[in-house]
Amino acid sequence: MSTLQDTGNAVNIANFQNLISYCSNFGEAYNPSRDALKLGQLQALLAEAKSIMLVIHDLTTEHDDAVNHRKKLFADLRPLSTKVCGAFSICGVEDAVVEDAKGINRKIQGQRASAKPEPVMVDGVLTTPKTNSSSQQSFDYMIEHLNALISLVSFHSAYNPNETDLKVTTLKALATDLNNANNAVINSHTPLDIARGNRNTLLYAPKTGLVDIALDVKTYIKVTFGTGSMEYGKVKGILFKRIV
Repeated sequence: MSTLQDTGNAVNIANFQNLISYCSNFGEAYNPSRDALKLGQLQALLAEAKSIMLVIHDLTTEHDDAVNHRKKLFADLRPLSTKVCGAFSICGVEDAVVEDAKGINRKIQGQRASAKPEPVMVDGVLTTPKTNSSSQQSFDYMIEHLNALISLVSFHSAYNPNETDLKVTTLKALATDLNNANNAVINSHTPLDIARGNRNTLLYAPKTGLVDIALDVKTYIKVTFGTGSMEYGKVKGILFKRIV
């Protein structure tokens, strides 16, 4: 959700409060027959909109914190993977097994195992041959590749480095932490996404959303008090925008 859209939502709500304030000060002359336009309903809608915005602020903070924590944990994974492969290559295992480890490391690094194929002419058209995705760099894939590397090096007892960060137990603990951090991002995004959807419905649903209600209130004031009236002059410049 962009800052621009979040700002737009807040502006619509603030303008709605401003509109309600004018309606309240119009006294008994503001007397729409439609329930949704009555002051009590408008005030209830405003309170609900403010409440859901506070919920979204809290959920956004929680989600952003989870994202930042995950980013920090994953930051050292690529150099660590290279160090593990280096230590594995000198522990005495066969070259073919070392190549297997290097292949996993290439996946973690996002590198191709072979050069990208050159375009070729097919029926007079220059075409690049299709290949499987070589950059499986989503966080899920990164964890999967790390687990594969751990499985490979732990299978060979010759891999027994003295460095704490390269030990199998340390690597397994890291894999658990990475998985937990990734799950925290996923689990914090779900309620945030639902809350944003509820907010969008509350603010922008046709006929019943805050913006459409506000526009109907302005129309009611225009019809009731007149286009050139002081009352309409006070509210006609209060803007409401549909931004979803």
